[in-house]
Amino acid sequence: MGAGEKESGIAQQELRINDRIRVPKVRVVGADGSQVGIIDIDSALRMAQDQDLDLVEIAPQADPPVCRIMDYGKYKYEQAVKQKESRKKQSLIVVKEMKMRPKIDRHDYETKKGHVVRFLQHGDKVKVTIMFRGRETVHPELGRRLLDQLAEDVTELAKVDTPPKLDGRNMTMVLGPHKDNASAKQQAPKPKRAARPKEVEPGAEKAVENGPAKPARPIKITRAEGG
Repeated sequence: MGAGEKESGIAQQELRINDRIRVPKVRVVGADGSQVGIIDIDSALRMAQDQDLDLVEIAPQADPPVCRIMDYGKYKYEQAVKQKESRKKQSLIVVKEMKMRPKIDRHDYETKKGHVVRFLQHGDKVKVTIMFRGRETVHPELGRRLLDQLAEDVTELAKVDTPPKLDGRNMTMVLGPHKDNASAKQQAPKPKRAARPKEVEPGAEKAVENGPAKPARPIKITRAEGG
């Protein structure tokens, strides 16, 4: 088992540390990974305290249990960071469902196909369900023909993940978007926030309504003639 697998195993189980370890003897692994050997629990705790570290039980099922000297707080923080990064890398797969009748008219088919195209362009999978009623159940080929037609119409956007199969009164098919569609969903930029409108100075609105202000007429000054 590699170091990564060991750390993953440690993270998944409830660990006992320091004075919560209630066994007389333990096998100790040093902070640097060296094998200290089997010693009594008091000596192991004292050894961890001398290094200002914790004694962590990593293999309680062993005989005697295996403990490691480490900075448990730092270890938990690093594990939390790794899990957060792992969740970021995982792509969220959303499955949308579109239902049709085997005798759907052309207009309704085009409308529902448009929804399927939009889902696929958004990077989602689409489960298409053909619902049979009454005597339609004796003609499953109608549903198969409709699903094949839809798969052909969206072949540039998606591939068939699950071929058409009959399940009771329904026939289903799952379409998965091509990888470039899914990656485009993850890399799509967030919409920018609208700019805040500029504040209008008092009296400006009235001036706009009345049109641009006319320049003031020049005042003509004349000198009075002497008598």
